[in-house]
Amino acid sequence: MTLTPLTRPARLRPGAKAAVVAPSGPVPEERLEAGLDILRGWDLDPLVLPHVRDRHPEFGYLAGEDRARARDLTEAWCDPSVSAVVCARGGYGAQRMVDLLDWSAIRAAGPKIFVGYSDVTALHEAFAVRAGLSTLHGPMAASQTFLKDARTQDSLRATLFEPESVRTLGLDTARTMVPGRARGITLGGCVSLLAADLGTPHARPSAGGGLLLIEDVGEEGYRLDRILTQLLRSGWLEGVKGIALGSWAECGPYEEVRGVLHDRLGGLGVPVVEELGFGHSETALTMPLGVGAVLDADARTLTLDEPALA
Repeated sequence: MTLTPLTRPARLRPGAKAAVVAPSGPVPEERLEAGLDILRGWDLDPLVLPHVRDRHPEFGYLAGEDRARARDLTEAWCDPSVSAVVCARGGYGAQRMVDLLDWSAIRAAGPKIFVGYSDVTALHEAFAVRAGLSTLHGPMAASQTFLKDARTQDSLRATLFEPESVRTLGLDTARTMVPGRARGITLGGCVSLLAADLGTPHARPSAGGGLLLIEDVGEEGYRLDRILTQLLRSGWLEGVKGIALGSWAECGPYEEVRGVLHDRLGGLGVPVVEELGFGHSETALTMPLGVGAVLDADARTLTLDEPALA
């Protein structure tokens, strides 16, 4: 399988309605309200779905019951007045509800902007494989990074309203791990979620033809080793064109993590850039998934073939 560009949604206009959903963990009220204020400040009309503030009756790590979270996302997507769907936070839970979404209805509703990261990786993969839609790996409405970091906010806002202004992506922190230049289709997210998707009925068969963007949080070196080794042993990384590495927060000393990443990925014979500036970091750039791009490990940049949004 070789990846091809996915269908891009339209950019936002002032006054557009942005639905906020909680597909994973419970959402702190004060952070939700702060995030909604930022969206309103962008002249967006945020719509909070009915179960965003729910708490699962038994499992405190979930925002409401699985079917309720899935119903919120399906209804938001199928609402013709909604132009974008923004996740409130990550945590855990998207895997539990992804198969409960009405994918036939979602495909019929067509492309919309979808934003999130972390646990939302499971949904990025599902929108790509089941609906053929491009999505945005970007900050969530109630995430600390979105609330506190101006550059994170600016990256998402520019992507949503002026996508042609953010065609070349990467922070000054970026470094070359393996030199080279490659063209492919962007995909990725939390690497632990990508590995967890292996063997499920709708899993992407491989990353062949792709520019893989990966990061994670709270995974010690040996666990990252296990995750990457699983992707290698399964053949999922065969044919990947290039790899961009984001943040590895709470994964241990970075040089130790870097050693694992280089050991497992450096032998693939493809360009690798580290610390590009996405994921669980102080500044998290918005990275479009499902679009053609060039990864230049020497220049330490990812340049999109066309704007993220149509």
